[in-house]
Amino acid sequence: MPSPYKRILLKVSGEALAGDNSFGIEPPFLQAVAQQIADVAQMGTQVAIVVGGGNIFRGMAGAADGTDRVTADLMGMLGTMINALALSNAITRHGVKSKPFSAATMPSVADTFTARDAKLALEEGFVVVLGGGTGNPFFTTDTAATLRAIELDCDVVLKGTKVDGVYSEDPKTNPAATRYTTVGYDEVIAKNLKVMDTAAFALARDNAMPIIVYALDDAAGLAGVLEGRGLSTRVGDGHR
Repeated sequence: MPSPYKRILLKVSGEALAGDNSFGIEPPFLQAVAQQIADVAQMGTQVAIVVGGGNIFRGMAGAADGTDRVTADLMGMLGTMINALALSNAITRHGVKSKPFSAATMPSVADTFTARDAKLALEEGFVVVLGGGTGNPFFTTDTAATLRAIELDCDVVLKGTKVDGVYSEDPKTNPAATRYTTVGYDEVIAKNLKVMDTAAFALARDNAMPIIVYALDDAAGLAGVLEGRGLSTRVGDGHR
């Protein structure tokens, strides 16, 4: 079954790429994620990806430990580029063209992101992998994902993480927490449901960009989630 979406933005959290490890990239899990993405791309869906860097370095944690916040966030951006290069290469190994872009200028590593160039690459059949966040400190890669989805005229943002949706409370600390099937932007913000940061949800709300939150290791895979077969939560106006 073809995807109901022409162009998607997939946010892959760095922590998810670590798999069962506490740090770095778990190669078998990386390859499994790349295969899911390649499968969707081969079905005709254009795929842009924003990667986090929490498996390598998290700016907020560095700042809390005394590192200057701007420096800490720059270190986090470099971590996202490591993940972007690894994921882009893995997708290519699964038979789909992929091109990494960086929000920060580093020409020997990746093309510098512009919406124009990324759109052209998508239209030419590349999966584009976007590292470096927004290129600015004080903004998370969740916000970068929503921003890039809007810039690239995507139909939906998918947040691939370790949790299979948005819950009323943290399911790790409260096993009785309820998973939402659908939930509105304002409710997520008002209740401070932290699967993505408030700025990302507010930006999505203001631009009517739906968000689907799901677990990267969902048995149905990315294609199944897009078709509505996997476990997920849809964040939007509640009627779409």
